[in-house]
Formats: sequence, C-alpha cells, structure tokens
Amino acid sequence: MRALACRLYGENDLRLEPIDLAPAGDDAVLVEIVSNSICMSDWKAVTLGTRHRRVPKDIATNPVMVGHEVCGVVREVGARWRGRYSEGQRVSVQPAFNLPGRELETMGYAWPTMGGDTTAIRIPAEVLEQGCLLPCEGDGPFFSCSLAEPVSCIVSAMRTSYHNDFNSHVHRMGPKDGGTMLLMAGCGAMGLAAVDIACHNPEARPRRLVVTEVDEGRLARAARVFGIERAPGAYSASGKVGATEVHFVDVSKAADPVAALKEFNRVDDARAGDATGTGGGYDDVLLFAAVPALVEQASALLGFGGCLNFFAGPTDQTFSAKFNFYGVHYLGHHCVGSSGGDVKDMADSLDWISRGTLHPEVMVTHVGGLDSAAEATRTLHSTPGGKRLVYTHISLPMTAIDDFARLGQTDPMFAELDRICSANRGLWCKEAEDLLLAKAPRLAQA
Repeated sequence: MRALACRLYGENDLRLEPIDLAPAGDDAVLVEIVSNSICMSDWKAVTLGTRHRRVPKDIATNPVMVGHEVCGVVREVGARWRGRYSEGQRVSVQPAFNLPGRELETMGYAWPTMGGDTTAIRIPAEVLEQGCLLPCEGDGPFFSCSLAEPVSCIVSAMRTSYHNDFNSHVHRMGPKDGGTMLLMAGCGAMGLAAVDIACHNPEARPRRLVVTEVDEGRLARAARVFGIERAPGAYSASGKVGATEVHFVDVSKAADPVAALKEFNRVDDARAGDATGTGGGYDDVLLFAAVPALVEQASALLGFGGCLNFFAGPTDQTFSAKFNFYGVHYLGHHCVGSSGGDVKDMADSLDWISRGTLHPEVMVTHVGGLDSAAEATRTLHSTPGGKRLVYTHISLPMTAIDDFARLGQTDPMFAELDRICSANRGLWCKEAEDLLLAKAPRLAQA
C-alpha cells in the first residue's frame, strides 16, 4: 500500500513524503488513518529528536512516523487475525505497546511504519498480540476515537492517584470519591479533558472541583464550553457540571494564590472544624505545568492524606522542585506521576466516549489537513490553543475554530462550519467533521 507520511529525520526535521507499506501477509493488519490529534509529546519528540528517550538514534537514515492519537479504518487483514478484525472496521490504537524489553518503542516515536500523521500504517503481529488495536464501536465521529488516547492518559492519571486507608495501610486507588479536587494550570486541552472526566467519571467524582488558569482567553473558553457563566475579567466563574461544584479561577489576580484557593474549601472547615490542621487543603491535586513554583504551591495545597499527581511532562531531565516533607511525614501527603494509559484505560475511554459519558470535543480548537501537520507540530508550544486535529486525506492549513466566521465571509465551506460549531457552543462535532471530509480539497498522493 502506498502512503503519505510525516516522518522525523532529526531535531525539527519533519518531512511529508510517500512511502510503501508491505502487504498484510499472514500476520499484519493495514489501517487507513483518517484522523490524528497532535499531542504536546509530539512537539517534545520533534524538538528533541534523538535526545528524546523514546526516539531511536538512527532516525537520520531510518526515519520514524510521528503522531499517536489516531482513528482509522481497517483495509487489509492478515490470515491470522481474520475473525478478530475485519475490513471496513473502525479502529484506534493504544500507542504504548509495552513490548517486553522494548517498552520505550512507542508508536509515533520509534516506528517507521506506524504513526498518526500519515494516510496508512502497517501494524505487525508483535503489536497486535498486545491487544493494542482497539475497535471503535458505534457510528460516532473519527475525531472522538482519536481523542480517546489523550483521554485515556487522564483516566490513567486518575487511576494512578491513591489515598491511604489509615486503619490498614491499604492504598485505595483513584481520586477520593466525594472529595475535593484541584486542577492547576487546568484550562489547556488536557486540563479540560480532566474537568470532563472528573465531573463524569463512572468510578469516582469530587464534590468540588477547582480549576486554575492565568490566561484570560483559556479561562473564558473553559467556562463557556462547560456552560458556566463568567463576567468578563472576573476573578472566577462558578457553577455545576453534573453533580459537581466547579470553579474556574484566574490565579493571576490573587495576591496569595494558595490562600485564595484554600478559601473555596473553608466552608467545609466552618461546618466540621479543622481537625487535621490543613484547613482548605485538597484531597487530590493534578498539576498540568512543569513549573517549580507550582509544585511548591501544590504541596502547600494538599489536605490531610492529599495526593499530588504530577501530570506535566518536563523536557528538562534535571527538573526538581521543593516539596514539604513535614506534610509527608505527619499529614500523609504524597506525590505520584503518570505519562500515559494502558490498553484498559484506552478501551474504557473508547467505551465511555461512545456512550456519551465523556465529551472529548472540549479539547479541540483547530483542524487541518495532513499538509499542515509538520508546521502545526513544530509550533504547538508557541501557538495558543488546544488540540489540533489532523484529517490525513485532506489539504487544509491548520485553522482555528474561532476563525471560521472570518474565513466564511469568502469561503462557503467555512461559513457552514461556523454555523455548525456556533450552534454547538463553539465546539467541533460530528456534523462539522462530516462536512469537512465531504467538502475540503483532497490531498494529492505522490
């Protein structure tokens, strides 16, 4: 099968080029990729090249495909896998294959024939044996299945958090059900997914969720997509998402961010007293930015038995920050981290998305074609916005949903896309995807 793929040759050296994929034969499966969403991890891999721990040293002569948040359609099934997979079946891929002794060989970083920013991939038997090719049930949009991968990373983070049973020393996995949760720097794409999961998680939900931000635009959009009213320039926006009390907070307006964030929980102290001496602290804190000062604030914001989940992935291998070990010894404070989900996290994410339990569209701010993927990846860190969706068979600059109205003044397709998204709280949706795939220019295959 002929494919057009975005491949990495070195630091910031991404090339869109044609390649030939071998037939499925007896043991492989060929998948046509329809959508891929760009991850901040892609930017890290492209920026660091061979200095990235997951990228092989020989990419200058053996380039790898980039991208790992995919949805596609099975096009060819090897004899060994017939009955398990079928042509025309919609699928996604859990990119962390965890091959024994080769755990760093992740899709989008280390494989010449598997990635997201391409028109097709070839999945070998050793990956299929890990159960990493997952069906997407129902007739939902392709982008939702692509976004199941980043959603699964948040699901994994939630499941990685834990709390002690102080009577038996048992670790109870997951966030505290009915507790208080804080998402620091939580209005980016992954933070918004965490808001959605926290409020709709079938396993455990906080009674109160506080989300911090320092950027006015991100804060305003976050409140809007979750249906919470906020006065322009206001310090915070408060409301309900499902049964959870939610507060979006601009901490740049607080003279003392720690004290300001503890105020949201003071009502509990007023009712029950502060027996632990950590008044206003949170049961669960998830940190989405690798900033030493935020780690120190997070340590100060933990309640009794509180868990800090360091979700942010630093590029600096010597990254360190202060953490209060008095709280570790006397107050049960602890810290965990995670950098991706497993097959179960991914399968559950696909299931919850297909049922309408989760709403990954809150993450998306831009859409584009495969010919925009390289530049969109290189500039991801420096360009405002959330998830960038790549539709691999169309030609289109990476375009912000917020720009649809302006572009629609001269382009009927964008005018229609603006009408659809505006009626959906500014969010991307299946109707918009269907229109784009039907009307956008097709990408020329070399």
